[in-house]
Amino acid sequence: MGKGSPRDFKRQAGVALKDPALRIALGRARSGFVEKRTQARRQLPEFDRLCAAATRVRDHSIDHLDTLLVRFEQEVLAAGGQVHWAATAAEARQIISGICSDAGARVVAKGKSMVGEEIALNPALEADGLTVVETDLGEYIVQLAKERPSHIIAPAVHKTREQVAALFARRHEGPRRDLSGIPELVDEARRVLRRAFLSADVGITGANLLIADTGTSVLVTNEGNGDLCATLPDTHVVIAGIDKVVANATDAATVLRVLARSATGQPITAYTSFFSGPKRAEDLDGPKHFHVVLLDNGRADIRQGRYRDMLRCIRCGACLNHCPVYTAVGGHAYGAVYPGPMGAVLTPLQWGLRESRDLPNACTLNGRCADVCPVHIPLPALLRQLREDIHDAKVEGRMQRWLLGRWVRLALQPDRYRRVTAQVAGLLRRLAGARGRVSRLLPIPGWGRGRDMPAPAGKTFFQQYRTPSKSSGDRS
Repeated sequence: MGKGSPRDFKRQAGVALKDPALRIALGRARSGFVEKRTQARRQLPEFDRLCAAATRVRDHSIDHLDTLLVRFEQEVLAAGGQVHWAATAAEARQIISGICSDAGARVVAKGKSMVGEEIALNPALEADGLTVVETDLGEYIVQLAKERPSHIIAPAVHKTREQVAALFARRHEGPRRDLSGIPELVDEARRVLRRAFLSADVGITGANLLIADTGTSVLVTNEGNGDLCATLPDTHVVIAGIDKVVANATDAATVLRVLARSATGQPITAYTSFFSGPKRAEDLDGPKHFHVVLLDNGRADIRQGRYRDMLRCIRCGACLNHCPVYTAVGGHAYGAVYPGPMGAVLTPLQWGLRESRDLPNACTLNGRCADVCPVHIPLPALLRQLREDIHDAKVEGRMQRWLLGRWVRLALQPDRYRRVTAQVAGLLRRLAGARGRVSRLLPIPGWGRGRDMPAPAGKTFFQQYRTPSKSSGDRS
């Protein structure tokens, strides 16, 4: 799993719902992420004020994106680094391939980077004959399994411990070792990855933030692998979206205070690293060459349009962790780099409405994603807008369009609408019987494949509203 397309969301979601191991893995992860974030919020009384401040920081960054990026470039150049501008994913791949070629690289140690996934960097470098090793534990696991990450902060969240142990036993060389527990699995990965760190000619990392007034790239990790990728090889390449820039260190600190709490429930991650150019004469370690690749890939267009708020995203993953759809089907069902609510907005903007038409509809509009977003992105509103765009572009499925048309006609005739909905509510109530649930809706076969639908009360809201109450009299 993990190599599909957004166009195949319905089929991929159906496969995911039938995977018992995935159910177990997602259940474990969901409770952990949600509970830890709740505890972190309770422990910080000013958390909501910090989120409001972080929202202002991100809005300021988007409003002044051009000038901040120019300032960032100037500071990187002043520190002895180089900045490369990539308008598209193909340009970014070409730039990084050229850097690796100039470095005479054979082995690349790569830190976790969603932008790297976005531009399909690994296959491009491997096509150049390079050995690319993912050094984040989760990314390393999915690389061995030849899959995409299924979560933006926990790439292998879809796998159980037993599956990882079997994968290591199958893919690692040498005598069989004890892989029964998490510490043993971590030690096993560390044993293999240590060789990659020591042999790498180029290290590639992402960046959580870019600080304009110092030319600094900020990297947040819990394993320290990012630091090793950045300091041990002679060449360090940072790849980041242009939307990652903030004005100064104070703004960066504000975002960092809500990032870890929203993502993993930590006050701060184990490693928060700041990189500002190549090694200086007085430095004990660091790369000889420092490059930053700034990727647009549609972000400038998003900034100019009605989905501008999406650029505030700090990639914390909170919306995924609280989404009933994502936590039921996992990330691979979305068929793209970014899953969950944030992916259901970003993917159509990057892939196109026709290719991604099902993703904005993979949402119950319950609003939990907006409630937990630390930078107040109105995700349900953006998803509703995308649904309108898809309808206006006439790219939704024929049956869906026909049903919506019939629904609109019915809704425009209030008396008829009340009669029909009353009949349907009564019918569903009778079909549910004593069990109180409906397993199948024959005209809509998709309903009931994943779960039963609670039966209606037997009367519509309007009928209940018109029913006289003993305590309040006739409300009509």
